[in-house]
Amino acid sequence: MFSIGNLSRATGVKVNTIRYYEEAGLMPQTERTAGNQRRYTASARDRLHFIAHSRALGLPLDAIRRLLELSDKGRDCTDAHEIAQDHLRDVRKRIARLRRLEAELLRLSEACDHAPGAPCGLIQALGDHDQCHGEH
Repeated sequence: MFSIGNLSRATGVKVNTIRYYEEAGLMPQTERTAGNQRRYTASARDRLHFIAHSRALGLPLDAIRRLLELSDKGRDCTDAHEIAQDHLRDVRKRIARLRRLEAELLRLSEACDHAPGAPCGLIQALGDHDQCHGEH
């Protein structure tokens, strides 16, 4: 059995985050000692590792909740694969957007000639969205 502090150290998840996951229904409510301290089992530790790893991969809490439900029910991996594929599509969209942002920021930063006392092309471009090339 783990106290919340020991569980935090064992998983690298902050105590407040563990409490948040409990409130969000991702972690089961735990038994409490006579002194009202939470006590966690090894399976709760494993579940928290799963949640933490999923969060590190950027999965949203709703997707993690669905994956945990699938795991709890012993369902096949078809639904889990679909969740992973949806997240992968979202990640690729974000990467594409970041690449567009990178290109636009590079273009805008090159618009500035760095001449002392001269108007800054970068500041002017940031003040006028019409100077941007495309969506970002």
